[in-house]
Amino acid sequence: MDYNNIHRELVENCKLGKRQAQFELYRLYSKAMYNICLRMVKNDMDAEDLLQNSFVDIFTKLDSFRFQSSVGAWIKRIVVNNCINFLKKRRLQIQELNDKITEQPELEEEDHAPKYTIDSINHALFQLPDGYRVVFTLYLMEGYDHKEIAEILEISEATSKSQFSRAKKKLRELIRSEKQEERGQIF
Repeated sequence: MDYNNIHRELVENCKLGKRQAQFELYRLYSKAMYNICLRMVKNDMDAEDLLQNSFVDIFTKLDSFRFQSSVGAWIKRIVVNNCINFLKKRRLQIQELNDKITEQPELEEEDHAPKYTIDSINHALFQLPDGYRVVFTLYLMEGYDHKEIAEILEISEATSKSQFSRAKKKLRELIRSEKQEERGQIF
């Protein structure tokens, strides 16, 4: 089956204004899109608002959807763009590559690397600065490449790569710090 045409009938019914079809499209994609919003803006209420606004945009712009990609990819792009616009309004801070930042050398991985839990990763992810978190989320979780991220965020590709690298390093530090705090509480 052609992946681009999986939801063609559903989309066509949405274009006709059929409420049941619109509800079904929302049901199919809302949870995944909410998770994207939450990872990017790290606030439940903002994520919910962005999700609702995104679906208003989706249903408003559905006539422009031409099945050149999957409807899911098209919806995801609208959601991601809305999240980025929201963050830009809040003055997303992305440090350019030429900023004077003192980099510390990468620590060698320990033989017994800590086991990361989903909760510890999510907790650390929400502690990242907005710029790090957005690039990390777009690249690793949403599958955009650095060229696409650079275009979306209006930064250089090198900046996208450096933000991703710094995000990974900061995540490791945050998770290790959390693990050390847990160990300290036990003893």
